[in-house]
Amino acid sequence: MDGGEETEKKNGREESTNTEVLDTVGKVIATIKEAKNVDQVVCALHSLALRLFSLDSRAFAGSIDKQYRDEVIGAEVPSEHKRDSWWQVFYRSTAFPTMARVLLFDVALDWLICFPISAKKHVYDVFFLRGCISEVVQTLVPYLQHYSNGRLETSVCSNAERLLALCLLENDGVLQLAREFSQQSEDMNLEQHMSAISKVAQLVTSVPDKARLGSSALLSSHLYVKRITIQLIQGAEEWEKKCYDESTNFSRSDLDGSILFIGDAFARICRRGSADLLLSEVIPQIVTQVRSVLEPGSDLTVSEAFKSKPGLHYWSKIMEAIKDSYAVERISEQLLLKLATQNINDIEGYWILWLLFHQIYERQASIRSMFTERFLLWKAFPICCLKWILQFSVLQCPPDTAFEVKSQNRRNILDTTQRLLAVWSKREFVQSAPVEQQAYLTAAVGRLESPSDLVRRMANSVALVFSKVIDPSNPLYLDDSCREETIDWEFTTTNTDMVASAKISDGKETEINQDTGRSTSVSEKAHKDTNNKNKALMELTLMDPDEVIDPATLNNEADSDGDTDNDDDSENSETSSESSLQPYDLSDDDTDLKKNFAQLIDVVGALRKSDDADGVERALDVAEKLIRAAPDELSFVAGDLVRTLVQVRCSDSTLEGEEESAEEKRQKALVAMIVNCPLGSLDPINKLLYSPNVDTSQRIMILDVMTDAALELAHARTSRQKQPSRTQIWTTAETKPWFLPSSIGPAGASTWKEISGTESPLSLTQSYERELPVKPGQDRRGKSRRWGRKSTNVVQDNQVEWSQNKFPPFAAAFMLPAMQGFDKKRHGVDFLGRDFIVLGKLIHMLGTCMKCSAMHPEASVLALPLLDMLSSRNISHHAEAYVRKAVLFAASCILLALNPTFVASALVEGSNEISRGLEWVRTWALSVAESDTDKECYMMAMACLQLHSEMALQTSRALESSDSIIQTRGISLPSNLSKGTIRISL
Repeated sequence: MDGGEETEKKNGREESTNTEVLDTVGKVIATIKEAKNVDQVVCALHSLALRLFSLDSRAFAGSIDKQYRDEVIGAEVPSEHKRDSWWQVFYRSTAFPTMARVLLFDVALDWLICFPISAKKHVYDVFFLRGCISEVVQTLVPYLQHYSNGRLETSVCSNAERLLALCLLENDGVLQLAREFSQQSEDMNLEQHMSAISKVAQLVTSVPDKARLGSSALLSSHLYVKRITIQLIQGAEEWEKKCYDESTNFSRSDLDGSILFIGDAFARICRRGSADLLLSEVIPQIVTQVRSVLEPGSDLTVSEAFKSKPGLHYWSKIMEAIKDSYAVERISEQLLLKLATQNINDIEGYWILWLLFHQIYERQASIRSMFTERFLLWKAFPICCLKWILQFSVLQCPPDTAFEVKSQNRRNILDTTQRLLAVWSKREFVQSAPVEQQAYLTAAVGRLESPSDLVRRMANSVALVFSKVIDPSNPLYLDDSCREETIDWEFTTTNTDMVASAKISDGKETEINQDTGRSTSVSEKAHKDTNNKNKALMELTLMDPDEVIDPATLNNEADSDGDTDNDDDSENSETSSESSLQPYDLSDDDTDLKKNFAQLIDVVGALRKSDDADGVERALDVAEKLIRAAPDELSFVAGDLVRTLVQVRCSDSTLEGEEESAEEKRQKALVAMIVNCPLGSLDPINKLLYSPNVDTSQRIMILDVMTDAALELAHARTSRQKQPSRTQIWTTAETKPWFLPSSIGPAGASTWKEISGTESPLSLTQSYERELPVKPGQDRRGKSRRWGRKSTNVVQDNQVEWSQNKFPPFAAAFMLPAMQGFDKKRHGVDFLGRDFIVLGKLIHMLGTCMKCSAMHPEASVLALPLLDMLSSRNISHHAEAYVRKAVLFAASCILLALNPTFVASALVEGSNEISRGLEWVRTWALSVAESDTDKECYMMAMACLQLHSEMALQTSRALESSDSIIQTRGISLPSNLSKGTIRISL
């Protein structure tokens, strides 16, 4: 009962204090709004600040008038307990946000500029500098970009920037936040506490991005991140000291609000692109700590010292508190690159990684994958970093550890080596990966200390040969035993190098099985050697190629104990051999398995079964024929079939030496797909061109296929109604309806008479006839000649013409998607860099498409985007002559494809885009001819200039002929054209 009364009294006091605080804040705000001079505002703020903070009123009293000075000095000072109660209520309720808005908006706009400096410090800034820092940050940061009536209030923003610089940097506000979050408020649950931490961390790290241009230098990203990082590290040190003081051994493993705030702040700094600034403060401190532990003189081993010495473990706790996987990877990557530029040895590098990552490496699979997958297969670090990564993540022991300890991790070593070799040995990796990545992975494979001497020798040999390819004058020797030698890469040798023995701590010899990784004893090894010897002797007896051998006898010999004296067994064996080797027909054994493909959907299914090499080969055999037949299903399976044909691996499904034949079938099938179903095939094939899931050889194949398809479409024949060479009806000289035939004809011809149509009862046209005089010596075979439309069921040969080009309608579908994204760098796609071969192929394909569209309207439309692409500096001034030659070829194709009449029309209409583009071709080709060191580029540039001159000549003639037409029709032209002063920039 007494406890309940005490609680009621406490709640009553808190409610009374809350009411008093709110009433006081309301009175102060009202006084500020009614104030006539600045001293009234100062006195009003002082009356509230005195109840919240311990103030020296005389420090600023001399800067105000006497009538207000006496009021300030004579104000009643509350007790410390009451002041603490007021402080808690003021900052934990709505009082502070309300008062802060008045301070930051009303006072800052109207009065702050008139405040004496001492008064600004003691009765204005004090509300922010000595308040609850988390509430202050949440209030101040939004005012960095305060708009009023659609306008940025610069005075409000500059005041908020000043207060944040004082609060967070000069007054160590970030350190105060770390201390404040170590205690969870009673009226907050864990989820609310975590949300508040995340929100404040986001606001604190966003200050440089939200600050205005030209704001204080302290809020610039460089200085700001550096200052808050120092405070965050200091907060982590205080956290660990507090934990260590609470228990003699460092047993506390939970993460409180302080360390969670520090980890969240680290993550957000990295997300905002300042990981290098963060690590510039972290690395010197952690390197100093590691070197202090590695100094000789300690009674403990190095491993024991790192695990037990206080003041080091907060690093791993910070990394554990970072929940953003991107931030962890970014920090790790930047850390390795920065350590590589410093004088860090292998032992120091290992322990730095251990301090930061050993806990999360053991607990989080994503971190283990980051080190063993991304950092070994996807990235390319300096070699010193590679050694640290292997030592920490694969060997999992310091570099100075004895061999006995390292051998305990041989299973992990073998697994990692097999995984690296699986990637390193793929043809796609050699074709598509950059040279730096290949060298990096080669070094990783070579540096893993495999228990097998053969594997080590193979890795040494590979690294040595690869290094000579890159830099012949600087061969790479991975160890002292590395030498040039011939290695049996097919594993057919029977020497003892195939198995390697390593001594472990008990002194027994063990043999590492390369397939299972288990150890075999010496006795087992002896038994295995005996079997190998018997097998070798057995193989030596099979030398006569004409000898008839029963396979069953081989099995019996292998299973027997060497008893060969049983004559009955020999006779039975011989009889069995003769009967078992009778010839029989094998041609029909697999007829049910080799069914012919009759539908394209079956071809798609067979090509997707990569494990059925025979099915893939048969599908490639019939794919082109089925596509050329143009079945109804073609448009429905076009996308899947194109993707499958591009992604199928011909080398995996064909015999050695027949890869080129399968590759040719695949490409012919793709060409047939594009020719017979252009719109359904071009969309998926253009997407695959920029897909990260294809390699360089597949991209080149795609471009070759598109080029061949464009040429085939350009040479395809199509029939169409022949256009007459002259006008059929002349109406200009006669005043009669246009549909009547002309009366022009030989003398003596009668007039035209209308007759009824006889070809079709539904004919909507009229026919006419007239009598013609008989020519001398001509037999009269009819009385009239008819003029009318031809019968629909009779088409004479001279009325049909054959077009030799089906490509122009599909030119845009070929070119436009292929031109999008060539300058973007993605994972596995870098056309402007290492994939310049693909870029050259792409430009050549585009030039071929322009040539196939020559003299068609599509060429005029597509020339402009292609010229924009070619004129970009990254392409026209590419370092590789192969690309420059492709650009010259494409530019020449544009000159051949454009109709001079179109260029002349564009000039007359005032459209200068095509003129500027062709002028660029001329000037660029001229510069290539003058300065390019490649002979072929020079010759192609001269040919391009010749084509340009021909284009300029033809365009000039078209302009001259257009002048007479313009004058005849009376079309008004701009003054420069009418005066004949147009300049052809060709």
